[in-house]
Amino acid sequence: MQPRNMSMSGVVDLAAVKAAQEAKAKAEQARAEAARQGGGGAGSAVSPASLVIDVDESGFERDVLQLSAEVPVVIDFWAEWCEPCKQLSPLLERLTREYNGRFVLAKIDVDANQMLMQQFGVQGIPAVFAVVAGQALPLFQGAAPEAQIRQTLDQLIQVGEERFGLTGLVVDADAEAAAPAAETAVPAGPYDALLEAAVQALDAGDLGGAVQAYKNVLSDDPGNTEAKLGLAQAELLQRVQDLDPAAVRKDAAEKPGDVPAQIAAADLDLVGGHVEDAFARLIDAVKRTAGDDRDAARVRLLELFEVVGGDDPRVTSARTALARVLF
Repeated sequence: MQPRNMSMSGVVDLAAVKAAQEAKAKAEQARAEAARQGGGGAGSAVSPASLVIDVDESGFERDVLQLSAEVPVVIDFWAEWCEPCKQLSPLLERLTREYNGRFVLAKIDVDANQMLMQQFGVQGIPAVFAVVAGQALPLFQGAAPEAQIRQTLDQLIQVGEERFGLTGLVVDADAEAAAPAAETAVPAGPYDALLEAAVQALDAGDLGGAVQAYKNVLSDDPGNTEAKLGLAQAELLQRVQDLDPAAVRKDAAEKPGDVPAQIAAADLDLVGGHVEDAFARLIDAVKRTAGDDRDAARVRLLELFEVVGGDDPRVTSARTALARVLF
């Protein structure tokens, strides 16, 4: 599964000598000011929990722009209804903890922060950006393999260190242990262990294991909503993991009547967060074709509805459009 725009191309603008010198000077000034005031700064100890933060429009300047003078800030644009986000966000959080202060992850809910989404020019989610010493750059859009995300993060850290002198934050693991004890946990449900195993398999990139874990739940509880959604998502990711996006999209563009080509492209559309495009592509395929081809496009569309969730208004709209085409 290859992500779109998986590159550090935005760093090219940062390479300009004047911009780099100015940003580095601002970063150094901010760190010096924080030190004088006795506040946090480069080298100040933070708790592991503070490496992943929820950010809104009111706190963006403080939590992202000012913080980026001390450490690179990776921004995860997400939404509750976005199934690919549910795959990417936990992976980014895990990597943030693993990199141990080399960058901070800022999570932005696009539904609640439309202005920030527009300012960054976000076209689809999940979308990941970074801010380094006040300089914004795009990283990638859509779900992405862990290896490529790691490569992008490594490049980001290198840019922050070499061009702006950002060496990251010192993480104090004891600070987490000193936090108040959590309230008594709610007893686990009968399928919680299996569902957790499926999530862990997804985080580890073991899509086959995740599919099997969700199927194990559904074999005993066919109506389990979480397992149905999880299975649909895992099977989608499994289908696209070995696709060549450029080849698939070229094939779909050149062969509008080729249903397998349109189905593959629709899968990539959805993984990239382009929900309406995926639905429209398959509805058009249903309209153009007949027989087994038409049924294949219809079935895949219904499967993608499961990935997004039946309560999503885009699914409701697409169901109506599909009914018009079929009847």
